[in-house]
Amino acid sequence: MLIRTLELRDFRSYESVSLRLSDGLTAIVGENGQGKTNLLEAIGWLARMGSFRGVPDDALIRIGAAAAVIRATVVGSDGREQLIEVELPRVGRNRIQLNRQRVSRARDLLGVLQVTVFSPDDLELVKGGPALRRRWIDEALVGRHPKHEALRTDLERVLKQRNALLRSVHGRLDGDAAFTLDVWDTKLATIGTAVRDARLAFLAEAVPQMSAAYDAVARRHAEVEARYQSSWEGDLAEALIENRDLDVRRGVSTVGPHRDEIALRIGGAPARTHGSQGEQRSLALALRLAADTVVRRSGVAEPVLLLDDVFSELDPGRAEALLDALPDGQRLLTTAAWLPPAASPDRVLKVAAGTVTEISTGAAGVIDGPDPVVSDGSARER
Repeated sequence: MLIRTLELRDFRSYESVSLRLSDGLTAIVGENGQGKTNLLEAIGWLARMGSFRGVPDDALIRIGAAAAVIRATVVGSDGREQLIEVELPRVGRNRIQLNRQRVSRARDLLGVLQVTVFSPDDLELVKGGPALRRRWIDEALVGRHPKHEALRTDLERVLKQRNALLRSVHGRLDGDAAFTLDVWDTKLATIGTAVRDARLAFLAEAVPQMSAAYDAVARRHAEVEARYQSSWEGDLAEALIENRDLDVRRGVSTVGPHRDEIALRIGGAPARTHGSQGEQRSLALALRLAADTVVRRSGVAEPVLLLDDVFSELDPGRAEALLDALPDGQRLLTTAAWLPPAASPDRVLKVAAGTVTEISTGAAGVIDGPDPVVSDGSARER
């Protein structure tokens, strides 16, 4: 899977930019605040139908503009080239086209482009709350089976409706509300069990890859674990009945896959509280690498790798080890400071002073200086 070209209009800091990307490693360099990450964020939007930074779509529109546009030509695993076009307006619904044909549902675009994103925020996969780890595994599941997005969407819809009902009864469940709750319980039991089973199956494949990736990035062996902890035992339908009184009192669903955890351990101890900063970073990278490996081995796609300023958070040894652990294929990385000697990018793009220019590299990836402009347009700091 490759991205041949990327065009942006009024996206984030860019008024207009048009790029042709390398099939291998492209390094995007420049000082902080110049818009390096914005380029990766646009690519990520096309793959995930949303920002990997978690910001709303209207925050992606350049100040003063009515809409943002992202356009990219993508070569799939089958060698077929496809054109993706997205318009994000301030008012109204997003407009998405695939090969000049309107896409009625955003999820129909899933799978056309797949990415694996590495960023400094990945440390929160280890240090943060369970929701981040659930998001990690669910996004990986969509990468392996794009149809899983429909299951995830159905779960969110059922939970929203069930929780709204629980809040509306104000702690007292009458006959009509009880009947409606039975309906939502049946749906939640079916969908929730399917989500948990899919997560368990994926984790069984990912854990060995995570262990190998951790050893490679950390450059030493450690016993690392990722254990799925379900919020219920046995049958989910029975668990919902058992917890009904509690749910009614609290006005929220207390059991289900939305309450599950993926517990991470290093050397037998909880990684979240006992791991060193270096161990936690190595484990976060290992989680990303493991998910990417499982998706690749499924044969569905070979994701494009997006590395957003990860080297600034790594010591030279871990930076070199990460580069060694990355699979072949198209990779885009941003950096404000330095490139590891082993990076050897095929193309280096510099974002500065309102333009994106191509620059040459010398020995050990040291930037020499500016070369011809490869894109028109302007990028103003937001």
